[in-house]
Amino acid sequence: MTNRKDALLGVWAYVLLSFLPQGSLSLELTADVELTQSVLVAGNVTLAVSYSGVTNPVITWRKGLQTVVTWHMNATPPDIDPSMSSVLSVSPSGSLVFKNVTLDYTSSYNVEITKSGHSTAVLNFTLTVYEKFEKVTLSSQPDLAVEGSETFSLQYTMARGKSLVIKAPTRTDKGLYTLTLTNPFSSAFVNTYIVVLYGPDEPVLTLTPDQPFYVSGTSLLLSCKAEGFPNTTVTWMFNGQPLKNTNEGVLNLTNIQTSQDGVYICSVVNEQTNTTRQKNVTVKVYEKPKGSPVCSVRSLANMNLQYECSWPGGTPAAQVSFSGLSNSSKASEHLSVNVTATNSLSGTTVSCTAYHPVHNGTCNVTASPPVPFMPTLAFGVNSEGKIQVTISCLSAAMPASVVSWLKGTEAVSNGPGYSINSTHLTLQDYNISTFLRYNYTCSCRNPLGVQQRQIHLQVHSKSPSPLCRSSRHLRFQPVHKPRGTVVTLTWEVPPTSVVTVIPKARLAQGEPSKVLQAGPGEGLSGSAIAGIAAGIPGGILLLLYRSAHLPLGTPKTMTGLKSKAELASNNIRMAGGLNNYNPDYNRLHQAPSERSMDLPMFVPPPPGALFDAGRTPGLHSASGCDLRGSSNPQHFSASFFSWAAIASLMMYSFMGGGLFCAIVGNILLVVSTATDYWMQYRLSGSFAHQGLWRYCMSGKCYMQTDSIAYWNATRAFMILSAMSCFAGIIAGILSFAHFSAFERFNRSFAAGIMFFVSTLFVLLAMAIYTGVTVNFLGKRFGDWRFSWSYILGWVALLMTFFAGIFYMCAYRMHECRRVAGPR
Repeated sequence: MTNRKDALLGVWAYVLLSFLPQGSLSLELTADVELTQSVLVAGNVTLAVSYSGVTNPVITWRKGLQTVVTWHMNATPPDIDPSMSSVLSVSPSGSLVFKNVTLDYTSSYNVEITKSGHSTAVLNFTLTVYEKFEKVTLSSQPDLAVEGSETFSLQYTMARGKSLVIKAPTRTDKGLYTLTLTNPFSSAFVNTYIVVLYGPDEPVLTLTPDQPFYVSGTSLLLSCKAEGFPNTTVTWMFNGQPLKNTNEGVLNLTNIQTSQDGVYICSVVNEQTNTTRQKNVTVKVYEKPKGSPVCSVRSLANMNLQYECSWPGGTPAAQVSFSGLSNSSKASEHLSVNVTATNSLSGTTVSCTAYHPVHNGTCNVTASPPVPFMPTLAFGVNSEGKIQVTISCLSAAMPASVVSWLKGTEAVSNGPGYSINSTHLTLQDYNISTFLRYNYTCSCRNPLGVQQRQIHLQVHSKSPSPLCRSSRHLRFQPVHKPRGTVVTLTWEVPPTSVVTVIPKARLAQGEPSKVLQAGPGEGLSGSAIAGIAAGIPGGILLLLYRSAHLPLGTPKTMTGLKSKAELASNNIRMAGGLNNYNPDYNRLHQAPSERSMDLPMFVPPPPGALFDAGRTPGLHSASGCDLRGSSNPQHFSASFFSWAAIASLMMYSFMGGGLFCAIVGNILLVVSTATDYWMQYRLSGSFAHQGLWRYCMSGKCYMQTDSIAYWNATRAFMILSAMSCFAGIIAGILSFAHFSAFERFNRSFAAGIMFFVSTLFVLLAMAIYTGVTVNFLGKRFGDWRFSWSYILGWVALLMTFFAGIFYMCAYRMHECRRVAGPR
């Protein structure tokens, strides 16, 4: 019925308009709704329009630029885009109707009405289709963002989701991302935290201390850091092998050697991104050559001089050069320079300078011609029985002079009867007259000069001495001549004598001749010496045993009194005029009839020679205590008990003071050994400190993992000192309750000994640490000082020493009180 009514209305309108004159009405198009429309998904909406002034116009609806509906009203059915026919339809008035609209229909729409003879009428609509926000989720693609990757997407999901794309994300893109969805019909709010993986960055390498090179034996730290997320793994490599002694990227190299010189590579790995970065640093380890440079000068063909300078070893090799020579040059470790010998070089000091990065050195050498000299002689008899005369010519020169020999005018060479060795000429023959035929000339020569001496030998006769059994002897007597020296030497050989001849001539001294012996043996044999050495410990043990079993209070005779027999014996000796008496050992083995007098008989000392400690004034006991008293027993007893009370008070005072010092010293030993403030130094602008067990820097402490001799020795001696002191404290405490545990040895004495042993151990520990720190560590660190742990060690030494002194004083007081007791 509605369509029929619409058709009738259309017919009537057409009839009426057809009777109206043309141009009397204009085409008008109006919107019956708002030009902007909103609708939920699956909802219905109509873009209503109306027109006037024409009949049966052509209506066209467009979605953007796409034509979706074309209709020649009342002439043909509407032509609707087939893909939208399920949603779109056209009303008789030309309005566009949407049913079950979807999000795809959000767009701008325009309607156009045309009629021949009329202008075109156009209206524009905007349609927005919203969905209701339900079950909104936010996700990222990929799950973990990597810095520098192409894209990173944040996508929310609902009925129809969209995404946020981040191109080339960086580490600054990490954080909390929030998605807010709102429309006229609903709203939603959701967030997520995004992590961006990055790194590792370029590693940063730090050397502490930062030096161009390091001396062998010093220590250094290599630090490697690189930014990255998650945290990166740092590995140090040397010679292609990973190093294990690293802690959080810090490599600790202690007591470094030249074998550790080279390139150290830091490898940083991010296990999440599988990215690796490497950086290397070169560590130079230098070692100073041992000793000092050595300079020398040699003779070349006895015409030229060769100056040499050598300083071998070291890393790198030292550079040596001569200063003062015209053709000086430089070389590594060893340098030789040849120059022509001239008078200007005689007595001139030539210096060699050796340069090494660790230490520079110099040495000097002075070339000089031979100086005037005096020949020396040595006389003897060889194993074949030949008479042997050795003439030595030695002249100080630099380079060393070359000695040549002339026999008369002929050169002497090695052969029968002659032996030449360096500066010596040895003549050998059975007949002494062979030596007297010629004059011998020795020449000492080097490139700067020559010195000569002539020697003539003579033999004289002399009557034998009454002390000598030999009736023949040789005598060489020096006779000075203008060109040389004649030497005459007298040799007398008594029986059982050892002869050594050392000729002297003013400024020169000869070498000793060969020692010839014709008397008793040279000394004890090796077996005799071994027997004596083995018997010494046994004798010492015997003396200790005898002293341990000797009664302590045994009275002793006064050494000032002698028996009559002793006085008589002394008078006999003095009367004989033998003030410088030498014992005659043969007298002890003579028969009684052969003796000049009888041996003195032993006469027992008179009774007055024995003294009682309680009666004799001024008598001292073996322990050093003054035992003066009165002959009156009652007076002696009163004095003794008064003195004993004072001695006991002093004894316990010493023990108390010693125990206090020992306890304080033991506490200081433990604190000093355990704490880490033995030395403080500056590293990279901040202070670091170290002890015997750990070293600390930048607020972190690390264990001393390396085994270094002086550290181990210091630790051992400090621990032994603390243990000895503790043992002495135990013995000192027990001595209060049971002072005398043994007759010859008590606990106060043991405590004093233990305290002295503790003092010795802590002294050794402090001396070792002080010496190594001053001579080694002090040169490594420029700004350093000893700290309070070190000072406590010295204070502990004083406390244990005074504890030992106090307990020894207490022991002496106890001995005096015990020995001086009433008998």
